[in-house]
Amino acid sequence: MREIYLHTRDLSVGYNGRPLIREIRLELARGQIMTLIGPNGAGKSTILKSIIRQLEPVGGAVYLDGRDMAGLSEGDVARRMSVLMTSHIHPELMTCEDVAATGRYPYTGRLGILSREDREKVAQCLALVHASDLAERDFSRISDGQRQRVLLARALCQEPEVLVLDEPTSFLDIRHKLELLAILKDMVRSRNLAVVMSLHELDLAQKISDYVVCVHGDVIERQGPPEEIFTADYMMELYGAARGSYNALFGSLELEPVRGEPRVFVIGGGGSGIPVYRRLQRQGVPFAAGVLQENDVDYPVAAALAVRVVREESFRPVGEAAFRQAAEVMERCGTVLCPLSGFGPVNEKNRLLRRMAEDAGKLREWTIVGALENR
Repeated sequence: MREIYLHTRDLSVGYNGRPLIREIRLELARGQIMTLIGPNGAGKSTILKSIIRQLEPVGGAVYLDGRDMAGLSEGDVARRMSVLMTSHIHPELMTCEDVAATGRYPYTGRLGILSREDREKVAQCLALVHASDLAERDFSRISDGQRQRVLLARALCQEPEVLVLDEPTSFLDIRHKLELLAILKDMVRSRNLAVVMSLHELDLAQKISDYVVCVHGDVIERQGPPEEIFTADYMMELYGAARGSYNALFGSLELEPVRGEPRVFVIGGGGSGIPVYRRLQRQGVPFAAGVLQENDVDYPVAAALAVRVVREESFRPVGEAAFRQAAEVMERCGTVLCPLSGFGPVNEKNRLLRRMAEDAGKLREWTIVGALENR
């Protein structure tokens, strides 16, 4: 069992002496990533600011390596903890190497003069975050994704045991989000860092976190491994979402289905139907889908977006009862789409459905969906 490096005891956080969130009990070991999630304004940033001493706790305490942080000097904290917050910094006339080098100040003398060893560590940290080529560039003239990498290098230059990040993927495109989190995960493994951060992207939080903390109302409502936290019902409850659904399997959100009698029947499976379901939903076309086994990757998306799904039990061939249900629903639809190209013993009945649609003159290529928009 890993030894706890950062923990809080009955921590209450807030502003002007008024508690916003009470009785916060967190425990984080080195080599782990803890992620705070919850609605906007729930207090995730307030918790992080209290942990890093940017805000004074209303009550309770934060402990770092077994010591109350209230009794540690700024230098002691800076040599153990690095911080990367959301707010942009705007240094003037500083290269990326200069910005990263400010992370070495806890180890320099009062004059802040960097030694050759300090310079080497700066170069190493820039290389670790794949930013060596940015060293001589003006920090104010690089992209947001490049800035985040340089700021992460600065944080690593402090040689911390704990890294605190507030929404580190904000303002980044998908490439830079994935790149930053991949670098972060590598650093956790190779340097045995303890990381605590907040994230808005639930799919990323589900994949990168070892431990998830749910901030809701004036309490920590739930905390635990992602496998326990990211359930469809609880995510909707945590964020107070009344429309649409959360897909726990994919870690994604789905819009609500289009209401009305289904006009299109989709014969899908094996992932082939998912783009069709989403396109029909976008275009406001109510549809039915089937026959899908409950363990098919298509099934959860169809269940979220279709008016009707004809299903079969997991791992079982499509049976006669499901086939008849699908045939009845399909008969009432004006159009049938079949993005599915492969048939075998398990879905042979779906091949028969496709043939019936073709014989009835209802079968269309699935790319014809665009023509359904105004029908």
